[in-house]
Amino acid sequence: MLASEPMSPDKETLENLRIDRTNPARPKPPVVLMLVAALLLVAAGGLVWWFNRPKPALVRTLVVHEPASGGDSDKTLLNASGYVTARREATVASKVMGMVIEVLVEEGMKVEAGQVLARIDSSNVEKSLHLAEAQKESARKAINETKATLEQAERELQRFTKLAANEVTSQSELDRAESDAKSLRARLERQESEVTVADRQVALWKQQLDDTIIRAPFAGVVTVKNAQPGEIISPMSAGGFTRTGICTIVDMRSLEIEVDVNESYINRVQAGQPVEATLDSYPDWHIPTKVIAIIPTADRQKATVKVRVGFEKLDPRILPHMSVKVAFQGATDTKTTQRNISIPKSALRQRDGRDVVWILRSGHAERRAVTVGATHGDDVEIAAGLNGGEAVIVEGPDNLADGARVTETKR
Repeated sequence: MLASEPMSPDKETLENLRIDRTNPARPKPPVVLMLVAALLLVAAGGLVWWFNRPKPALVRTLVVHEPASGGDSDKTLLNASGYVTARREATVASKVMGMVIEVLVEEGMKVEAGQVLARIDSSNVEKSLHLAEAQKESARKAINETKATLEQAERELQRFTKLAANEVTSQSELDRAESDAKSLRARLERQESEVTVADRQVALWKQQLDDTIIRAPFAGVVTVKNAQPGEIISPMSAGGFTRTGICTIVDMRSLEIEVDVNESYINRVQAGQPVEATLDSYPDWHIPTKVIAIIPTADRQKATVKVRVGFEKLDPRILPHMSVKVAFQGATDTKTTQRNISIPKSALRQRDGRDVVWILRSGHAERRAVTVGATHGDDVEIAAGLNGGEAVIVEGPDNLADGARVTETKR
């Protein structure tokens, strides 16, 4: 078999198989690089927004609680302020002028009625008393002498009367005897009157001696000591060198509260009305009191009426002249009266002519329209719009918007 000749491709076929390197094609960019670039742009935009975003406003909140309700409750009709006063308070003074030789009391000491507080120099009064007693004794002795002389004159009169009846003596002798007897009787009556005067003179000096001893007019506590031994004391002030009182005594059982109530609201107060008192010294101590009396006159300078409020039970912590706040109560029925929630006035805002408050909910401010009730000092009652347990924003920026991010500050 003859060997076949090798097949050689033609020139056209070879040209088609040759690679053209004169105009090479550009490679397409990978998809991964495009995705990375897009992610970098998104991250950069997020960072710019994060650093330029509005910061949350700082606020302070207060969680409101719904008041507990019962059957019958007390509603505050009027708030006022006053002072603790004592109905029995006296600056004890002397009835006579003299030098103080002894003071037996100190501030804070309890004294009983009639207890000796001080003594005044009584040396001159004692001497005058001794003189009066001597004059009284002298008058008594003069009476005894006159009585003896009168007995003798009466016997003489009887003898002359018998003699004159028998015509033994003259009528002139009888008249003289009668005159002597009458004179002695008149002298005896005058001397008896002088003894009465002497008795009263002695009593007067005894009273003046007793006046040099100053006693407590009633039981109480000494709050002020006004005099010291060696000072001159007088019932009336005589220049700047005399005292008018020994000490001041307060009867702690007579403490009460005096309140000046504006005459526009006096119609809310009546005798026997329950009152809740709070001393400024003990703000958490609520003291039960009641109205004793309404003084039936007004002060036209202050346009107020004075009201006396008495304590249901006294306590050693209650002291005269303490400042006290009182709340006049009125019995109400929960069937007809709704107990409202109280919030500070600073939490109340105005938006579009309405009263609103801001509530903190999930880190955002939520606007809530409310109905305002009565005002009590720095607090205001919310009749509608709030429920117990909500966090009300009491301090924050004025430009809060509904839904704005807020952060609660810790104080």
